[in-house]
Amino acid sequence: MGITAQSSSGQNTHTKVFLVTGATGAIGKAIARQLANLQDSSVVLVCRDQQKAVLAVNEIRSLTGNSEVGYVLADLSRYEQIHNLAQRWQGPLHVLINNAACTPRSRQETPEGIEMQFATNVLGYYWLIDEFMEILKASAPARIVNVASYWAGGLDLNDLEFTRRSYDNDLAYRQSKQANRMLSSVFAEKLKPYQIAVNACHPGDVNSELSNNLGFGGHETPDQGAETPVWLATHPIGQQKTGRYYEHRTEANCTYSRDRQAVNALYEICANYSIGNYRNYV
Repeated sequence: MGITAQSSSGQNTHTKVFLVTGATGAIGKAIARQLANLQDSSVVLVCRDQQKAVLAVNEIRSLTGNSEVGYVLADLSRYEQIHNLAQRWQGPLHVLINNAACTPRSRQETPEGIEMQFATNVLGYYWLIDEFMEILKASAPARIVNVASYWAGGLDLNDLEFTRRSYDNDLAYRQSKQANRMLSSVFAEKLKPYQIAVNACHPGDVNSELSNNLGFGGHETPDQGAETPVWLATHPIGQQKTGRYYEHRTEANCTYSRDRQAVNALYEICANYSIGNYRNYV
């Protein structure tokens, strides 16, 4: 059975389809709800937990009155599940919002043996863009919004999975968010000829399970945290500009994206992770 954002009432030709990952978390659910509030929007939530997914969809439908809200189940640390999700997708996709992230306090691995933060926070973004690329091209003009963070740095291309270094969830998270910003710039270059804009942003400091795992609280509401990702997903500037990094709806300097040697090296490493062909760069 194919996956589509369309409900039994059907979509009109003006409907814009959004795919939001990490959509049962504090910021992700706020992003999905704000998008569902838009006229002629169809929003698909990507979730791991079906019970949480049903609750989130029902809540968003109730608050917005938008029946074109649904969910799909996928573990975004698993390539095969992302591949199957894209294979089953039907119809257009106009905006992909990569927001899912995890910050386990101890080092964990996926069943394929990949360190969990790198698999979810970095490869999950890469795989979703790569697997949905042809769908996005067919739906163009289209956009990709990668939720990154100002809390970024420390990326070690020779130890992305913490096989050499002692695992630290804060450092692993900062590394993953640096990688998100770097990958956004290289995908922006590759997809610009197809009218697909790719931008990254810091969402806001929100009190959430993720921030708590990192030892932080948060002084902004989920709606405030969702403001910049939603703005990039809907405002004309999010289509006109590509390869940029934003904080509080303002373009910010990103030195990581200007290191083209490191950016290209990271892209090639991610490209070498595919089902049945995982490689450890040690």
